[in-house]
Amino acid sequence: MPESIPATVLEDGAATTPDGLAVPAEEREKPRSLWNDAWHDLSRKPMFYISGLIILFLIVISIWPGLIASGDPLNCNLINSQVGPKSGHPFGFDTQGCDVYTRTVFGARDSVSVGILTTVGAALIGTFLGGMAGFLGGIWDALISMLSNIFFGIPILLGGVVFLSVVKGGSVFTVSAFIVLLGWPQIARIARGAVITAKQQDYVQAAKALGASNSRMLLRHIAPNALAPIIVVSTIALGTYISLEATLSFLGVGLKPPAVSWGIDISAASDQIRNAPHMLLWPAGALSITVLAFIMLGDAVRDALDPKLR
Repeated sequence: MPESIPATVLEDGAATTPDGLAVPAEEREKPRSLWNDAWHDLSRKPMFYISGLIILFLIVISIWPGLIASGDPLNCNLINSQVGPKSGHPFGFDTQGCDVYTRTVFGARDSVSVGILTTVGAALIGTFLGGMAGFLGGIWDALISMLSNIFFGIPILLGGVVFLSVVKGGSVFTVSAFIVLLGWPQIARIARGAVITAKQQDYVQAAKALGASNSRMLLRHIAPNALAPIIVVSTIALGTYISLEATLSFLGVGLKPPAVSWGIDISAASDQIRNAPHMLLWPAGALSITVLAFIMLGDAVRDALDPKLR
């Protein structure tokens, strides 16, 4: 495909080169939208493809763990307690005689599920409340900002220890709901700032002068241009939420057995790190790779969507 030729566009839409020659219509440069421009940048970043493949793999094994692990993560035999890797069991066994490989694969389901549910919930609530605060301003902005500051003042890890310790039978939805409760203010602040910035742009002021309704300005002009920072923060936060779930489960207040989670397995292996280091190595490694993949993806998306970094 020929490269775009620098051209001068005349009043009638025709284009000419600096030498005065006509440029065919198919060779003229066409302006790209923000999202097309972002995809153009992402498609040239190896970090985007590496993190994307890792995340795609994690999602697939979360939905169908049996594709690569045919065993039962709850099928344990004390005869194999803390036995190291052997044929058919490449990661060895834990203290209860459970296959570490099978538990590591099945552990991705609950850990990734908590991350996705929490991110979606926090993004929806935070975007709505933050967007309304930035768009409406006045008393609504003050009230929503005050509410978010109240939740911001509660340390999420300490709050989890206190709140989840009184909840019996920790499940994916219970842990996700708690993290959403304390996690939405971060995205709300980002959404508020992005909406205020977009609201002050000339094209929004022009639409307002032409009599556009508030809903039209919000949906057609402000929201599409305020989504970029929200997407970036949500992508990075997803990895943070997975790490937070593992921390809460490690402390014994997050997911609870018979749930299979990397945090639960890391907690069980922490006392046996000298005798059976393989029990800790694999679930901790899976957790680290997962969090790193989402952080890498968030960094790539941030670089593509932020015009100041281009």
